[in-house]
Amino acid sequence: MNKPMIRLMAGFRRFREKYFDPNDPESSIYQKLASSGQTPKTLLIGCSDSRVDPAILTGASPGELFVVRNVANLIPPCEPSAIGFHGTSSAIEFAVVSLRVENIIILGHRQCGGIRALMQRGGTQEQSFVGQWMNIAEKARQKVLAENPGADEDTLWRQAEMESLKVSLENLKTFPFVKEAIKTRQLNVIAVYFDLEQGQLMELDEGLQKFRMLEL
Repeated sequence: MNKPMIRLMAGFRRFREKYFDPNDPESSIYQKLASSGQTPKTLLIGCSDSRVDPAILTGASPGELFVVRNVANLIPPCEPSAIGFHGTSSAIEFAVVSLRVENIIILGHRQCGGIRALMQRGGTQEQSFVGQWMNIAEKARQKVLAENPGADEDTLWRQAEMESLKVSLENLKTFPFVKEAIKTRQLNVIAVYFDLEQGQLMELDEGLQKFRMLEL
């Protein structure tokens, strides 16, 4: 077993020591979760980036978040279920319809590799799995390029990270069960942006279509 795997196994041992008490199994949070099932209040849709772990960023406890992670934290528009495969869409449906979450957070971040690939796209990369997936955010790419002529690559990258969050939020609301939950039980839907370089969090003001710093 190589060193990275040994480190992970050691981490699992510490996890067991923290959450599974052999002397008092009834007090274990996992015993309670196993007995009563999960009842998370929040669905968080985040990026697969190893630096942006939702539970670490939020300090969430086991069972508190229902998490979906994919490249660039994208949400596709609602499409017929019989066409293709819909991992992210099915997770959203399960969270909203079955778990009846009260909040949906779309979490974007600085230095997103998926968004960088989107902004640098060309040639055969568009035919890759990542390239096809990033087509979801093509609208964001076009808008950023049109509104920032002559901008440097880093500026375009950052602007596209934020603009793609707006696209995902718009796509989220194309799902009938999401629209119904917003209307009938005040499902709260927000988009936030984590600047991992500065350790700052920003929230999208939907009315102004601008991100504002969250004061914590």
